[in-house]
Amino acid sequence: MVIDAHVHFWKYSKEDLPWIDRDMKILQKDYLPTELELTLHRNHVDGCIAVQAATEEVETRFLAELANTHPVIKGVVGWTDLRASNVEKKLSELKEYPSIKGIRHIVQSEPDDFLYDENFRAGVSLLKEFGYTYDILIYPRQLKAAVDFVRAFPDQVFILDHSAKPDVKNKEMDMWKKGITDLAMFPNVSCKLSGLITEAAWKEWSPAEFYPYLDVVFQAFGVERLMFGSDWPVMLLSGIYVQWKSLLEKYMEKHLQEEKDAVFGLNAQRIYGF
Repeated sequence: MVIDAHVHFWKYSKEDLPWIDRDMKILQKDYLPTELELTLHRNHVDGCIAVQAATEEVETRFLAELANTHPVIKGVVGWTDLRASNVEKKLSELKEYPSIKGIRHIVQSEPDDFLYDENFRAGVSLLKEFGYTYDILIYPRQLKAAVDFVRAFPDQVFILDHSAKPDVKNKEMDMWKKGITDLAMFPNVSCKLSGLITEAAWKEWSPAEFYPYLDVVFQAFGVERLMFGSDWPVMLLSGIYVQWKSLLEKYMEKHLQEEKDAVFGLNAQRIYGF
């Protein structure tokens, strides 16, 4: 089974998705499963994980409803306010949707010390009880805080989104590499091979630019804790679906078939639990 571990769906509105700016006109429209399904089929992908893009519970429920009517969606990573005083009630209410497998907060848009917030950590401490994973969305400068954050929750399943968004465009690596290596020391953390295409110069990149970064995450996490993701439709800013999937397939061409199977689907199936 081939699984794309990171896609987004939305009915576009400027208010709900303020991070989509004037340079991202291609994203200023609706993106729904019917548009992605043909692309997945052409690329021999069997299913996907739908990940929140808006800091709203209504979007999480929208994604869960999409999963009810589109079997290609194997799981949902949603949002709820983990800092809320009634967070336990909120998490309990989300359990009515079996498709919701995890929670994410857009930490990359928060202050660098956000992961130390006591109320946020109190919410995260409840996730395991409800069987939820947590997706970590950060920039390289937040990796040190992420290491301290993960250390505090040794029994929580964490997934690092977009390999912490290294600055491929400017070929910056040192700080990111140290942070990735430190974070990968915790066995409860996995990593998505997604989002890198938009960290390079949009539509002007070459495959070789990504190899040093892929070398780092493959060495740090190993094939048992990595998963393929496209970050569709955001990836369309810099390329098309087949380019990213083919690039990863080329990178892994000398790996064993069972290792390819793990990265391209079985790890996502095991880690998200669907």
